Amino acid sequence: MQQSLHAVTLVVPDYDTAIAFYTRTLNFTLTRDIDLGGGKRWVLVTPPGSTSGSLLLARADGPNQIAAVGNQTGGRVGFFLQTDDFARDHAAMRIKGVHFEEDPRHEPYGTVAVWRDPFGNRWDLIQFT
Repeated sequence: MQQSLHAVTLVVPDYDTAIAFYTRTLNFTLTRDIDLGGGKRWVLVTPPGSTSGSLLLARADGPNQIAAVGNQTGGRVGFFLQTDDFARDHAAMRIKGVHFEEDPRHEPYGTVAVWRDPFGNRWDLIQFT
């Protein structure tokens, strides 16, 4: 048996704003954007060079989902963007205006820094050793 994690849902306030951030700022690939009718879309974005592990961007619908935007993991880092060159990607992200909460730090498992997307979700940029 072989399995893999296909996608993780990220609730966002607006499809196009989220697509713009992930594709223009982070250079993710827009893998799918399918109209499902009724204002819903199936939107997948994938990190550059990756063949799996996409984000499913889901527009918030209703008060519970709207309240979850930016706080889907209760304030913890919930998403981990792995890189093969931390310094390169950290510098590129900062130039494009990504907000880092801390300076890069070296941990036993690698180099890491916490950043937030424009919706408030906390991420790690991480290069494993």
